Amino acid sequence: MNFARLIVRQHCAVFTVFQTTKKYSTKLTPKLSPLHQQFPVKTTNLEIKLQDLEARALSTPQRGAHKAATTNPSQTTSKTVPLSQVNKRKKRAGKADLAALGYFNVAAFSTAEEYDLENLMEALKLQELYDAKKFFSTDNLGLEQDVLYVTAKYQVGEEDRDIFFFREGSVVMWNFNDIETNNILSFLRSFEKEAYLRPLVRSESEVMPYTYIPPSAIDVEGDIVSSSDVEPAKAFFQSGKFFLTSGEENFFSKYTFSNALATSVKLGIWEATLDRYIDSMEFITNDMKKGRRIRISRAEVLRKTGELLALRHVINLSSDLLDTPDFYWDREELETLYLQICNYFSISRRTKVMNEKINHCVELAELISHNLNEAHNTRLEWMIIILIMIEVGFEIIHYLDRYYVKEDDAAANGNKALAH
Repeated sequence: MNFARLIVRQHCAVFTVFQTTKKYSTKLTPKLSPLHQQFPVKTTNLEIKLQDLEARALSTPQRGAHKAATTNPSQTTSKTVPLSQVNKRKKRAGKADLAALGYFNVAAFSTAEEYDLENLMEALKLQELYDAKKFFSTDNLGLEQDVLYVTAKYQVGEEDRDIFFFREGSVVMWNFNDIETNNILSFLRSFEKEAYLRPLVRSESEVMPYTYIPPSAIDVEGDIVSSSDVEPAKAFFQSGKFFLTSGEENFFSKYTFSNALATSVKLGIWEATLDRYIDSMEFITNDMKKGRRIRISRAEVLRKTGELLALRHVINLSSDLLDTPDFYWDREELETLYLQICNYFSISRRTKVMNEKINHCVELAELISHNLNEAHNTRLEWMIIILIMIEVGFEIIHYLDRYYVKEDDAAANGNKALAH
């Protein structure tokens, strides 16, 4: 350490002369043009060597120290280095920052198990605020229309406002503010079947940014490049943002994004439901661990088992969590986009984790049910034993009664014979 300080002191004189020369030379140097100001002058070799020497001297460990001291970047960096060259931690862009960059918001909510889309469409027509553009089916057979697509009649800004209503109880709103979003959620209550709690709906919602790309644009290393020589632009998803093409042909892209968002929020509702179920069964495991009596009835266990089986049914049989929807069977580009968004939300991994949790809960419910059944059978056996003992007791009483009656009759007959 002392040797390093001596070397630094020897170069201080040279550095002082260099700074003095630089100070007077800047006074004589004419003012740079704007073109030269865009390219700052690089640090000289002497300054770089001095900075490197000071950094090594400060980073040299002292004798007897158990841990090496870490250098502070603010101390090792020279004042002559431009601030633009200092590494700064990037902040995550917020709503206001994204709006300033030309991004809009798309929000997804899951409010109920199912929507009555037919009556909802009629109510929207009577309200005269939104136009029902499409009411279509997403399966190949087309037996039931399960998606309602509407747009706002009245324009607010340059961007359109669209809504996708899914029959399984999810709604996705494009470019809606908080006030109008709350009004739509309140309006939906009349058409919900088995509605969820409002705090749960809010906590499991998703809000994502989206924007539009020029008609001819490609994605090159995260940048949007526009040119007339490149192939026509296609909607894509990157870094948690949706990029759409302008025009009427973006309906299928919007539906694909909405479908993935609706799947994610619906899965979030089911995850929260399963977490509440696990919390409700926690006291039972504690009682079993401490050897206490299980404080639950057989009817409640049967109801809890039914909840688990119903949740497993909707996850594995009634939803598209385990497979790609039939809508994308002959639309490869949309299927790729849908799978990319599902991977971003970890749909497959979350579904697998949920099934594993459900399996453990089913095993626990079966164990509790088996334990309660054994206790019930034991009670029945004791009841039968007690009834048999009671019957034996009555038979003994009847036998004694008949025995003493016979003795009394014999004694009476003997007394009569003696009397004669």
